[in-house]
Amino acid sequence: MPSLQSWLHAFRLRTLPLALSSIFMGSFLAQSQQKFRLDVFLLAVLTTILLQLLSNLANDYGDFMNGADNDDRQGPKRMVQTGEISPSQMLNAMYLFGAMAFVSGLWLLAVAIQSYQDFFVFLGLGIFCIVGAITYTAGKKPYGYAGLGDISVFMFFGLVGVGGSFYLHTHSWTHLVWLPAISCGLLATGVLNINNIRDIETDKNAGKKTIPVRIGRNNASFYHLFLIMGAIFCAIFYMVFTQKDFIFSFQKPQIWLFLLSFPLLFLNIKAIFTEKTPQKLDPYLKQLALSTLLFVILFGLSNQ
Repeated sequence: MPSLQSWLHAFRLRTLPLALSSIFMGSFLAQSQQKFRLDVFLLAVLTTILLQLLSNLANDYGDFMNGADNDDRQGPKRMVQTGEISPSQMLNAMYLFGAMAFVSGLWLLAVAIQSYQDFFVFLGLGIFCIVGAITYTAGKKPYGYAGLGDISVFMFFGLVGVGGSFYLHTHSWTHLVWLPAISCGLLATGVLNINNIRDIETDKNAGKKTIPVRIGRNNASFYHLFLIMGAIFCAIFYMVFTQKDFIFSFQKPQIWLFLLSFPLLFLNIKAIFTEKTPQKLDPYLKQLALSTLLFVILFGLSNQ
């Protein structure tokens, strides 16, 4: 019987701040329009946590079944690969968390949705998220092995997470929401890119064609630079478009708060270009995930 510690390792709780960043961003944007709803926020957080844990379990299971997890792996140990959790036990846990995420999502829609059209649209998105969480590395043709993980992370942690949570609060839309949504998506993709740079050799041997495997270590560093700087510019553009006095305001210094997160993002870029040992890159996954959450909180406060 797997221990509680083994399950906690499999849950990879350090990924939760990144997953929650998109929900926080959408909720902050809703609050800036005075349309924040606490019940929607709490249910969105619960659903997101369950989806992220499902994704982590599926990743542990799928990478073992497809050969990406082996003794040469550089990152944290995986529970199926080490034998602490059997494949069948992990599969059962995936079913359980998939069911809980579905129920939580239905509860969220029951509370937030006001029309049948919106209900079916978001129901489809929810099912798409559950299937995407499982098939990223699990199944016969996992899309993560084809190098499509970056697109998936950008969509789920950016466009869907931010845009969807904003709409559930407000039942309205503005195209400017895409800018902070893109920022969150690019930063989340950056976390994945660090992971893939760290695992480039083992992924290559397992036939997992991630972006770094396809373009090489050096080009993947410049790709990382593009992701982080793209997120920064989108955030600045949003503030310029929505805060007319952003550049020359001295009476509302709080609108500059989000700039305080930028040094941490620049530090992450520097590490990708200077740290060549895979093991030394691992701490920067957590660093970028937490920096993303800090960026979202400061950005949200800047817009109030």
